[in-house]
Amino acid sequence: MKRYYPIFLVSVLLGLFSTFSIAQQTEVLPAGLTEGERSIISEVNFTGTRMTPPPAGPVRAAAEWEEVEYLLVTWEPNFQNILRQIVAAAVEECKVIITTQNQASVSNYLQSNGVDLTNVTFMNEPSNSIWIRDYAGNTIYSDDVGERALTDWIYNRPRPLDNVMPSAHAALVGMPIYITDTAPNDLVNTGGNYMSDGLGNAFASELVLNENAPGNPYGVSAKTEAQIDNIMQQYMGIDNYIKMTPLPYDVINHIDMHMKLLDEETLLVSKYPEGVADGPQIETNIDYVLNNFQSAFGTPYRVKWIDAPPSSGGAYPDTGGYYRNFTNSIFINKTILIPFYRPEVDGPALAQWQEMMPGYNIVGIDVDNPGENLIALVGAIHCITHTIGVDDPLWIVHQPVYQANVNTDVTLDAMVKHNSGVSAVDVFWREAGSSGWNETAMTNASGDNWTIDLSVGSEDVEYYIEAEAVSGKVLSRPIVAPEGFWTINTEILGTNDLGANRISAPFPNPTNDSVSFNLNNLPGPITVTVHNILGQQLVITELQNGNGTFTLGLNPQWRGTLFVSFEGDFGRTTKKVVKL
Repeated sequence: MKRYYPIFLVSVLLGLFSTFSIAQQTEVLPAGLTEGERSIISEVNFTGTRMTPPPAGPVRAAAEWEEVEYLLVTWEPNFQNILRQIVAAAVEECKVIITTQNQASVSNYLQSNGVDLTNVTFMNEPSNSIWIRDYAGNTIYSDDVGERALTDWIYNRPRPLDNVMPSAHAALVGMPIYITDTAPNDLVNTGGNYMSDGLGNAFASELVLNENAPGNPYGVSAKTEAQIDNIMQQYMGIDNYIKMTPLPYDVINHIDMHMKLLDEETLLVSKYPEGVADGPQIETNIDYVLNNFQSAFGTPYRVKWIDAPPSSGGAYPDTGGYYRNFTNSIFINKTILIPFYRPEVDGPALAQWQEMMPGYNIVGIDVDNPGENLIALVGAIHCITHTIGVDDPLWIVHQPVYQANVNTDVTLDAMVKHNSGVSAVDVFWREAGSSGWNETAMTNASGDNWTIDLSVGSEDVEYYIEAEAVSGKVLSRPIVAPEGFWTINTEILGTNDLGANRISAPFPNPTNDSVSFNLNNLPGPITVTVHNILGQQLVITELQNGNGTFTLGLNPQWRGTLFVSFEGDFGRTTKKVVKL
């Protein structure tokens, strides 16, 4: 059963907390807890009676790079210049909902600074803070691309006006909302500590375990990790909930302060100088992810590192510096907003973002100036924004091919879904440097899956995918195409080169009984041999093709370091496995 919350009911709920909130309105609250909040947190009732049962059928949590209909912000006069820049960029891409009880003042300020209010809606509701990422609801879809709804967790701050904001958003937009505030589904969680790939995988720090553990200060029922995972699966469609060790210097333990999913298989991660601040723990966490988890495509995650800037005096969080980063960013359709600090560090970061995300409008917004020092409150652009996905998503999933041998056929696959059905999927491609695009239809392989074998010669190939729904809706992936696209780098790959790039690292490793490898578009047949450290051949087998996951059973009597070699027309490459 779904429950809708009309505005009058939301107002009644908010009114219950008015006395508590008055004291908080006189100060700008940080992303973390104030000392005053820490002293009262055990006295505040975080649970309630708004809880809804989970969705009746399967749901899917949207990824941030998917289509956006609304950008959400809560107006805070102390940061109006930052918010103005966010709204100015967003109204070019989507509708914007601004929560404020001073509409006339905010409207006048935006218009006097050249912001078009055509796409702006003002929501007249009280609030406690600017940190809407943490307390706003998260978009889900039934059956992947069906009915749109919000999921609302318990906000981990004693800020009751913020905590019921998702109900106001749902009422304003006219969409169902699912709420987890009543046992056994009373889950404390925050949006800054949540990142979804849109395919059932999500990342968080272990904060979500700690805040729902026995003895938690929120009064929610104690839960095991399995119980938390179950709630996230029922309400969000998360099947694989990856949690990492909290960082020593990140006082709020939100992963958006050091990591960003750029697509289904790419992690952008803050890089510190060796041994500095949270650098060692971040590297340990990423190693943990790479050694134990795969992307939704069954391949290792691709990791891109971006330098975390120090203060102008060289201070990092371990020496009194603020938690500066370039990962705390937000996708708004074809625009990406990123935090800026000062020109000497912003320039290289902007160049890296533009290289990583070609075709996107990358907009930097200063969060580190004396007038509006947002980063001093332990937050940046992602923290003060949220989004609601479109009501009619045309969902395109594709694992890009980044490298191929010259004069070969490259297989491109895509999964495409729309609630009206899909009428056509095409690949637009060209040799790098060409001005015009070639258009080739993909073939429906089965169900929602489309495929094509694209012939490449000796030149790099640029391409994107365009889909058309039965309803007539058309969308590309990347969403910025044709200004943005993927590039297949073609070259004559020598021995080991092709295999090294298209055969994943072994997993799990070390292992007790078997080990797996993901193979990506390797020409077959392939000979697989296993040798021990003495060079003795232990097993040999043949594979007829080089796609998918290959699992190799290991003899229980084998111990120590083993070498698994793959050999074929592509050459030979060897992977090291530790057998326990």
